[in-house]
Amino acid sequence: MQPRLQPSAQQLRTMSGLSHGIRPLGALVERNPGPWGDPLGARVDQCPGPWDPVTASRLPSEIARGEEKEEEEKREQEPRTQSGEKTGLEVLLNVHENSVPKTPSRGLSTNFPLKCSLLQTEEEEEEDPNELGGRPEGAYETDSEGYSDSDLERGEPRGLYDLTGRSQYLAACEAYGVVPISYFLHHMHDPELMLMHRGLGPQGARALALSLMSNTSILKLNLRDNWLNEEGAAAIAGMLKENCFIVDLDLSDNKLGAKGAKALCAALKENTSVRRLWISGSDLGTQAANDIADALMVNTKVELLDLSHNLLDEEAGEKLGPALAENVGIKELNLSWNHLRGTGAVIFTRSVGVNIYLKVLDLSYNGFGDQGAAAMGEALKVNSVLEELNIRTST
Repeated sequence: MQPRLQPSAQQLRTMSGLSHGIRPLGALVERNPGPWGDPLGARVDQCPGPWDPVTASRLPSEIARGEEKEEEEKREQEPRTQSGEKTGLEVLLNVHENSVPKTPSRGLSTNFPLKCSLLQTEEEEEEDPNELGGRPEGAYETDSEGYSDSDLERGEPRGLYDLTGRSQYLAACEAYGVVPISYFLHHMHDPELMLMHRGLGPQGARALALSLMSNTSILKLNLRDNWLNEEGAAAIAGMLKENCFIVDLDLSDNKLGAKGAKALCAALKENTSVRRLWISGSDLGTQAANDIADALMVNTKVELLDLSHNLLDEEAGEKLGPALAENVGIKELNLSWNHLRGTGAVIFTRSVGVNIYLKVLDLSYNGFGDQGAAAMGEALKVNSVLEELNIRTST
């Protein structure tokens, strides 16, 4: 076996590449195969390769440039991420689509104005309702489930800001055990609501009244012939204390009675929006006349009042006369088909001579008699404002 020769210092310097790749002139030295040597063991001098010192010195910079290029390509693949710059300060904020900016670090402070571009990333993250900026408890919500009935599905908002009263109506119908009226649900946005002959009854009137307390759309409400009775009338009266949008109200043919009339007149002392009121055919007698007279002494906003087809008698005429003389709002009054006779008819007709605002008066079918007719003649001598007067078969 041939002994291994030790290379000289000059040869070592040449082999290490310190001579910048210049091939040595001396004898070749035997080398063991290595990752950069001759795999066949041939005695061939190695030429400088990509791992020589000169080339290796350039590797870190090239690797760094390659990494920078990869980072640039990666940023180009994320077009939704941008940065904001201001006076040398660059801030990069990634915000998820369904989240809100988190509280900045307490240790971060700067005197420079900060301008950031907050853009959303593709990732979706579950939102924590307790995070800063989340929806507060009790905020406006909509009814996503609602009722499945085709008559009830309108997608109306429920909750605090329900201006139609839909949610209140459905809840009240369930509480009172009545069937919701689909016509009402479909027309609660209309300015006029016609619900005649629906057979609401007292319970249906209560459910309707609860919804109308918050309704701001309906201006004309017609509930004629619905068997409201005293309890239903009281519910509608309670609604009038809260609702300030209804202008026309028709409660005719509902058998309101004394208690219903009392509740309604009490509401009229507070309500200033109703301009036209129909309570014809409601079984109103002497007690109701007292309540109506008290309301007319306070309320000067009602311009049309229909009291026809009731039970107003001679004593009722004595109560209504002074109230009409003091009222400055009534322009049209219908008292036809009542029982205004004798002294009550005389006292009432005298008030016509005093009132200078009344323009239309219907006293037909009351049986005034000669005494009442003479009093009306004297009143017309004084009154120069009345435009229409109907006293057919009253004398």
